[in-house]
Amino acid sequence: MTPIEIMALVIIIISAIKVIVILANPKSWADIVKKIWANPMITSIISFILAAIVLYYLVWVEGITIVQILAVTLFVVLLIAVGVGTYATEVISMATKMLKKGILKRAWFYTLIWIVLLIWGAKELFM
Repeated sequence: MTPIEIMALVIIIISAIKVIVILANPKSWADIVKKIWANPMITSIISFILAAIVLYYLVWVEGITIVQILAVTLFVVLLIAVGVGTYATEVISMATKMLKKGILKRAWFYTLIWIVLLIWGAKELFM
């Protein structure tokens, strides 16, 4: 299997397990989520490292461009919006709360990652 096929298989397996667990016992999924996010700093560091590894394989091993990755990101964002839309009230409340607390103070690293990806994508498109 290629790295892309392995990544696809990972998301298929994890997603299938998630759907099965939610269908069988939604409360147990909440317990899993609580365990995963019990230490948000560790979860964030691990997620960042895994994202960097995936990006490395996509760009430098498989030869996918950042523009293609950003286009797929648009698809995923729109798909997520379909699901999150059912929680619009909660999302608006959370967004308002986050903005009041100064979102960039807490999300500066995440914002920096996006700025780098966007500049990289724009550079590839226009230069």
